[in-house]
Amino acid sequence: MPVLATEDKIAPKSILRHRPIGDGTPEAFTTSTPIVPRASRSRASDTVEEIAEWQKGDQEGSGQSKPVTRRVALPPKSSPAMPHPNKPLLQGHGQRQAHPFLYLGIGMIVMLVLWMGLSALFGWFATTLDDLHYGRPRTFQTDAWVGHNEQTGVPSHFIALNLHSHIEVIELPGGDGTHARIYVGPQLYGSGSDLVPVTLSFSDVNGDHKPDMVIHFEGNYVVFINDQGGFRPPQPSEHYSVG
Repeated sequence: MPVLATEDKIAPKSILRHRPIGDGTPEAFTTSTPIVPRASRSRASDTVEEIAEWQKGDQEGSGQSKPVTRRVALPPKSSPAMPHPNKPLLQGHGQRQAHPFLYLGIGMIVMLVLWMGLSALFGWFATTLDDLHYGRPRTFQTDAWVGHNEQTGVPSHFIALNLHSHIEVIELPGGDGTHARIYVGPQLYGSGSDLVPVTLSFSDVNGDHKPDMVIHFEGNYVVFINDQGGFRPPQPSEHYSVG
């Protein structure tokens, strides 16, 4: 095997100068910027801002001014608040719209309360008027010519009472209390029946030309027939109507 003869010695690899790969320009050694930056603390520039102000010099007689740099802390930047996934979003101005049936129910309740109040008011007003006209117990008085002991020219006097829900009529023939008669009328039932007014009227209902006594109460009436110097209840076979 032939050997290349030379007087020059080959230098060892350890003393060879490092040769960069590339064209030798400085751009070949620059590192590329990562696509996603790494998380790091907020820089001082995010929280501190330098503000340059001009301040007059403190030397007397000097009209020159010099800038003074101050550091002002800025409020921390906060991310926008995200709505909670379970919290419903409100529409409009933050209020929910009520169902139409809710207003209908409220209106009906108000009308019911108003009707009950007006009914109680009218009932109280009617009772007060009856108290002024008939008193308590309810009492009605009148004079009538019925042909009972009226030779003196004085009409008979009648007093109708609602005494504990029981109707009674007192007659003073010709105004004479010594010959007074009491006629028992019907019994009233129901709440407030003792406050029902009772009135009297006189008309000929059987055609015998004698005025008969008619007792009125709660839109109803009872006829007492004028017979033999007094009044008697009608017989079951007798039916009379008041015009």
